[in-house]
Amino acid sequence: MIELEHLVVEYGQGERTTRAVDDVSFSVEPGASLALVGPSGCGKTSLLFAVSGLIRPSSGQIRLDGRRVDGAQTSMALILQNAGLLPWKTVWQNANLSLRLHGEYPATTAQDVLAELGLAEVRDRYPAELSEGMKRRVGIARALSTSPHVMLMDEPLASLDTLTKERIQDLFLRLWTRHRFTLVLVTHDIEEAVFLGQRIAVLSDRPASVRHMLDNPNVGVLDHRERPEFQQTVLTVRSALEEA
Repeated sequence: MIELEHLVVEYGQGERTTRAVDDVSFSVEPGASLALVGPSGCGKTSLLFAVSGLIRPSSGQIRLDGRRVDGAQTSMALILQNAGLLPWKTVWQNANLSLRLHGEYPATTAQDVLAELGLAEVRDRYPAELSEGMKRRVGIARALSTSPHVMLMDEPLASLDTLTKERIQDLFLRLWTRHRFTLVLVTHDIEEAVFLGQRIAVLSDRPASVRHMLDNPNVGVLDHRERPEFQQTVLTVRSALEEA
C-alpha cells in the first residue's frame, strides 16, 4: 500500500521558495490503480517523484507497505514521458538495463517481457530503427523486467497519435490486469485517466492539492471506451477540473 500524509514539496530557499505540492494526502491499495490529472505545470510530476523517492518532501510522509519512503525504492518502477532509451544499445540491452543496475541478469525474465510486449522480433534493433510506439513499449519492458510491485508513470504516452496511444493504453490495462502491480499514473489526458484509473485524483493548479477524488469502478475491460458510463465519467472529471 502507498500512503501519503500531508505531503508538501518545495523548491528553493527563503524568499525564493516555490511550493509545488501542497498538503496532499491519499492512499493506494496494493494492486489498485490511481490516475492523477491536473493542469499542465501544476506539480503532478513533483508529486510522482516524491512518491518514487527521487526527491525528498519538505514535510509530510510517504509510506510503502508501512515503511517510510526515504530514497529510491527497488520495488518501484518509473516510466517517464520520454522512453529514455540509450541510442547505442539494442532493444534487448535497453530492456535489460534496469536488471543490470540492480545487479541481476535473469535472461529468461527479459525474454518473457519482450515476448509479452511483442518485441521479441526486434530485440537486436537500435532505437533509431523503431517507431515511437515501439520505443515506448521498450521503456515499458525495461520497467517490467524487474517485476516491480509498484509502477509509476509520468505522461508515458504524451505526443503519440490517438490510435497508437489507445493501443498502448490497452496494453497497459492487460499488463496491470495480469501482473496486478500497483499503478499510479500522472496524465493531463482525461480519457486516459478514466480508462486506466480505478480512482481519479483531480489536482488544483500549482501548487498541486487534491480537489476531488473520484471513484471509477468500471476500469478493467478493453471496451470501456465504448460504454456510456465512460463518457459520463469523462464529463464528470472535466467538470471537476474546471472547478479546480
